[in-house]
Amino acid sequence: MNDQQLARLKAITEELRQIGRDCHDQFLNRTSAADYKVDFFGEVKPYAEHVTELLKEWQPLAMQWIREAKPRYIFVPQLLDADENLTIVSVTAFQKDTRKKRFLNTISAIEHTLTTMLDQLGS
Repeated sequence: MNDQQLARLKAITEELRQIGRDCHDQFLNRTSAADYKVDFFGEVKPYAEHVTELLKEWQPLAMQWIREAKPRYIFVPQLLDADENLTIVSVTAFQKDTRKKRFLNTISAIEHTLTTMLDQLGS
């Protein structure tokens, strides 16, 4: 993995971590408001598509990094789970019927995985 790929992996990972935080804020501050009305085609679909595009670029880079760098405390199943969880929360953050505890646990798992990755990438 060259320096350019490593820098891109770090940048995407930081952006994905911010997306997780944004989904958290969306769910707690906007979606849970009594007067919130979801705009699927104007808000949810474009947001979810953006997340999906980032993940399509991130996953191969992250897998290559794991194979080559063999980082501590990060494993392939965690990356696959983070990928899937980010895809899910990018939509469920906008749904009023989302179960709060499960959503927050999922966000926490995403945050942990991506922060651990960034710690390893930074060193």
